[in-house]
Amino acid sequence: MPYYSYIAKSFKGEPKTGVLEAKNEHELARILRKEGYILISTESEGKAVKKKKIRISIPFLDRVSLVQKIMFTRNLRVMMGAGVSLIRALKILSLQSESKRFKKVLLEIREEIIKGKNFSDTLSKYPNIFSNLFCSMVKVGEESGTLEQVLDNLIQHMEKEHELKSKIKGALIYPAVIITAMIGIGILMLIMVVPKLAETFEELGMDLPVTTRFVIVMGSFSAKFWYLFPLIFLFLLILLRIAVKTKTGKLIIDTLVLKIPVIASLIRKTNSAYTVRTLSSLIASGVPIVKCLELVSGSLGNIYYKRAMLDAAEQVKKGGKLAEVLKKYENIYPILVIQMIEVGEETGETSSILEKLADFFEDEVANTTKNLSTVIEPVLMLVIGAAVGFFAISMIQPIYSMVGSL
Repeated sequence: MPYYSYIAKSFKGEPKTGVLEAKNEHELARILRKEGYILISTESEGKAVKKKKIRISIPFLDRVSLVQKIMFTRNLRVMMGAGVSLIRALKILSLQSESKRFKKVLLEIREEIIKGKNFSDTLSKYPNIFSNLFCSMVKVGEESGTLEQVLDNLIQHMEKEHELKSKIKGALIYPAVIITAMIGIGILMLIMVVPKLAETFEELGMDLPVTTRFVIVMGSFSAKFWYLFPLIFLFLLILLRIAVKTKTGKLIIDTLVLKIPVIASLIRKTNSAYTVRTLSSLIASGVPIVKCLELVSGSLGNIYYKRAMLDAAEQVKKGGKLAEVLKKYENIYPILVIQMIEVGEETGETSSILEKLADFFEDEVANTTKNLSTVIEPVLMLVIGAAVGFFAISMIQPIYSMVGSL
């Protein structure tokens, strides 16, 4: 028998939406009438699926951009506010999606809901698309009947996250372009210029300085084995990705970024902003504080911040206060975060206070990223100048020596 999504009203005027299996629309109306509801509108959802589909999850294909998830959540919120059933909303959103992978996922979620599964439980089957935080907030919204408000909180949270990431990426583009260009030009000089100068020096039979011989060796190697550079770059990239996934490698990298003067400040402000923003969204959505801290820990990238949140969850579970626990982590969380959380715990306005605090830290990150290029630019100029000077002295010094001996 086919399934029908429906909108109905009780004899007192209370609305009801859902999905039922019936032979036809007349039988659906009779079933609802027996339950005390009058059928307003309905839509056929197709026949029951008897065969179980096997879904193969490939992490690379499961990736959906943050912008796509923001648009999905925003449109879903608007449709639900307009009284559109979840089944129909998912069908419309799947048709609107430009990503084939996301379109397929939305249709699979829709099929699971038709079978009677909860929305949040179905979302949790796609962890590479919908995070644990996303699923937990939707689950709270379902259980409390405040799904629309929870979706609003999710939209605000993801928009702020996207804005923060965009600012950081924008600040790193300039130094990345400069460093890449410098390395590329250096390799071209080694491959094309140095070997020709080396032939000239060899013909003249000159006694070369150590630095010149070093540059010539590097140039000869580069000219003969130039094809190794892309392989070496790829190897280093894979090695870095593997290192990040290991506990030791992750610990080393996270320790280093908290020691580098300019980068450390940006890392602390970014993680502080993300922590308080996520806590604010979860608390506002009605998630218990211990669960909030566990979810925040899972969403943070730096291992030191993960440990801090997990420790906080354990201590709060035992009856401790969050502000008191975080005082042990003043080296990674600014004292302002701890003080404002303490005020929030005393006044019962933790969510609103954390939201304002998140705005403050996000502004701080924006200011830091604006000044980052100003700080990095002279450093890059010094590095480039030193590299060019070393190359020039190494290759021109023998020429000056030869001219001086004439």
